[in-house]
Amino acid sequence: MKTEPTAERDAIKAAASRLLTGSPLRSSGALTVVALAEEAGVKRHVLTHRHTDLKDLFYAQVRARGQVPDSERRLRQELETTKCRLAEANERLKTLRDDNNMLARIMNVLASENAQFRDQLRSVSTAVVRPIG
Repeated sequence: MKTEPTAERDAIKAAASRLLTGSPLRSSGALTVVALAEEAGVKRHVLTHRHTDLKDLFYAQVRARGQVPDSERRLRQELETTKCRLAEANERLKTLRDDNNMLARIMNVLASENAQFRDQLRSVSTAVVRPIG
């Protein structure tokens, strides 16, 4: 038995109205596509693939009331968390680059000193060492 598209659309519109007024019958009442589909008694893909205009209308009505859909709220929170993590990673990268530059300078100084010590050793090593005794 296949549901008529008009009946689906009517069910989705009624469900949207109930969610927007805060009187859900079958769902958690969240302002999401998942809750809208649950409230309308249809599968989520029906909203995201077949009745995208109703899904978009629902989100537009949510925004018009000054509310942010839960999905958008979660994405915004995830974005903020990601921005913080990126800033921390960039700061760590800067520290590592600074450390790397310092270590490169130290290696250059040590290499130069090593060359000087080898030159001194070569000039001293021409002396003959004789065992005592």
